[in-house]
Amino acid sequence: MVSRWGRLALAALAAAGPAAAQQVKELGVQVTGTWSDPALVVAGVSGAIRTSERTRVSAALGGGVSDGDAAWRGELLGHFLLAPRRRAGLAPYAAAGVSVVGGPVERGYLVLTLGIESRPGNRSGWFLELGVGGGARIAAGWRRRWFPAWWPLTD
Repeated sequence: MVSRWGRLALAALAAAGPAAAQQVKELGVQVTGTWSDPALVVAGVSGAIRTSERTRVSAALGGGVSDGDAAWRGELLGHFLLAPRRRAGLAPYAAAGVSVVGGPVERGYLVLTLGIESRPGNRSGWFLELGVGGGARIAAGWRRRWFPAWWPLTD
């Protein structure tokens, strides 16, 4: 017999299925560097879901080096996209969130960044971000995107 909480969880999962099918999903690779004392450079993976046409929530995790020792960095960012359907050229966005770093320095940081990405309305593209979060921050990478059936897509 399923408890009341179990039925509630099953109902939430059933309702989330169709809603999730309407979202743009992204998976990518990125390199992030921060310049402070000590500097940090990590490479890793990122994933994102566009929660609406102009908003995206992303998570990234990478490993690398800081002050000659092994280090890692995780981020959770909310993005505001200025031209999410642009199928060619560049489109700007802004992002803010939090990061956590482990290694020679173990801390959490607030992150503020401005970015540009190529072809945000198409299946893949590169991105470049400049901002702050654990020092001056730069990130670059590539994203693969999966769109719902209703999205106007051409390559």
